[in-house]
Amino acid sequence: MNEQDHVTVNDPRGPVNNGVGHQYVFYGIGADWMVRKGVESLRIVREDRVRLADRFVPPLGYRVAADRLEKPGSVVLLEAPPGSGRRAAAIMLLHGLGEDEEGVRFEELPATDKDEGLLAPGEGDRFLLDLSAIADEEVYGRAQRLLAMRRTQVQEAGAHMVVVLPSGMKHAYSPELEPHTVTLGRPRGIAVITRYLRMDRMPFGPADLGSADLRHLCDRSPMRELARLASLVRTARDSGRFGADFAGWLDQAMHAVSDRAGEVGQQMTAVRTAPERALLLATAMFEEAPSDTVYEAWHGLMRTVRHEEEATTELARMDFGARLTTLGIERDPDERLRFGRLAYADAVRTYFWANFPGTRDDLRDWIGHAAGLRGLTTDDRVNVVVRFGERSLAVGRPDHLFGLAVRWADSATGTACDPRAVAALELGLSHERFGGWFRRRIYECVRSNPLSDGLVRVLTAACLQSLGATHPDQAMVRLHYLAVRKGQAAYEAGEALLDLAGHDRRSYRSLIDRLRNRTLREPRGAEPHLRLLTELLRSDRAPNPPPWPDLFLGWETAFSQPPTELWKPLVSSWLSAVAADSTREMALGVMVGAARGRPGALHRLYAIACDWAGPAGHPPRAAVADRFWQHIDQAQYARTASAGRAGTGPRTTEEAR
Repeated sequence: MNEQDHVTVNDPRGPVNNGVGHQYVFYGIGADWMVRKGVESLRIVREDRVRLADRFVPPLGYRVAADRLEKPGSVVLLEAPPGSGRRAAAIMLLHGLGEDEEGVRFEELPATDKDEGLLAPGEGDRFLLDLSAIADEEVYGRAQRLLAMRRTQVQEAGAHMVVVLPSGMKHAYSPELEPHTVTLGRPRGIAVITRYLRMDRMPFGPADLGSADLRHLCDRSPMRELARLASLVRTARDSGRFGADFAGWLDQAMHAVSDRAGEVGQQMTAVRTAPERALLLATAMFEEAPSDTVYEAWHGLMRTVRHEEEATTELARMDFGARLTTLGIERDPDERLRFGRLAYADAVRTYFWANFPGTRDDLRDWIGHAAGLRGLTTDDRVNVVVRFGERSLAVGRPDHLFGLAVRWADSATGTACDPRAVAALELGLSHERFGGWFRRRIYECVRSNPLSDGLVRVLTAACLQSLGATHPDQAMVRLHYLAVRKGQAAYEAGEALLDLAGHDRRSYRSLIDRLRNRTLREPRGAEPHLRLLTELLRSDRAPNPPPWPDLFLGWETAFSQPPTELWKPLVSSWLSAVAADSTREMALGVMVGAARGRPGALHRLYAIACDWAGPAGHPPRAAVADRFWQHIDQAQYARTASAGRAGTGPRTTEEAR
């Protein structure tokens, strides 16, 4: 893909670049597809933090906050003006506590209590709570009450938490939070832009950054705009269309940041007809797509907005090429369209969504169809989705983006995810303002019936790839609802759930507890939960070294249910693991202990071991099976030796059940 030109990693409201996640039937989409202007990420996975650390300039007061945060159980509240990089500072404070350790969480907490799930922090866990978007006193009052509860939990667990406070709400601050508050200043803008340019390996010297216009931008602009400026310099360099020296690239980027909105406004004043305006918008949405496809999208837009075709034939009208030239649109040698000025397409899209609010529903319907035009590559389609999503979220219409994701997913055929739908959900989930809205909407969706296989697959991919990186507990909840459905798509959701749980020991234990509770609480509908539980408890799913207490609880729950064929692969996997690795022999006694007091379960374990051991002549298996039988004898008959069981002789009917 070529959409790597708008980096927003130092923004006070979601400056972190979207990093790579699992690649799960998400074909043709590069890892950096959301590194764009306006895509304000909630991701705080390690890859993003490392990238941010390379570009971060500590503000005044940062060292004070870092010193306070070092102590286990500490909570630091940051007070800083908008645009100062306050969110980036919060992330870097937590990142600076040291290397990530297995089982230690680094997560963002929801600003309100609308999201399901308990915090349950552990020692060393690191949490970000960003309240900067709150502007309502009543909402902030509820957030402070929740903060007080979380602060107590963090302190008792020996975890760490950084809270970004809202601006303009100091009169509503709780007095008890004052001792934990640190005021941050604004980093030097010229230092920020210098750091970004150096990380992009730009050939420049101090004198190249001495212009008064640049200094003015650096002194006044939010950190996200400085990050965007640096990314536009890189885009100008990489495009090869704006000269070969740093001064030219910087000049183009400065014009893109400062002048584009006014230039688009002037053009729209001059261009008054619907066809020309529609062509501007179609090119802005489909920039870098083949000209024939843009032409088709253009006519589709005019039909959608119910523009009447001219009475004359096309041959009698201005030809397509002349229209493009008149509007300042270029056609490159590969027959792909683009604007001649850097970042002009961004400004056109912003203008239309801001100034034609009555057309937004029509634009949604247009994109719903046009994003699937035959001439588009997968990257082209994802670009269109991201461009549409940026504008919809900017004007407060997350429902438009979610609705299109559902529409595309429902219309999918075959077993692959629709990349447009996954891109739409990932964009929404990663958005600072609407990420919580998308999490709640997905939660409502997975609990409803029925869902198409296409939608189940898209929700699975979004949970695994995006939500699993930022809110793993919530991702597991949603995947669990998908996995207990019927069909191949549900099976794939189960595999995704088990894969996510295998990332660390805490997630593994958490899923065991969830599946145990659902199995015991819903005896009539326990089968799908039990199926997932027995699969999770297999030896190849367990962490190394195995968490024996958690395995015991899981096995105890499984063996408390009527014997089922699900037991056979579970027990056999551990017998094979013991045969291959003697350090896992504890599994034999723990498994039998989990079935103690249940004669039917013990008989079933015995029968499974007999099948696993096979006929005589397999000494390693026979030895493991013999030790397993001894544990069963001790549990069921309170005696030691298993006289008469040296071989694998005939079994009783009861034993074979």
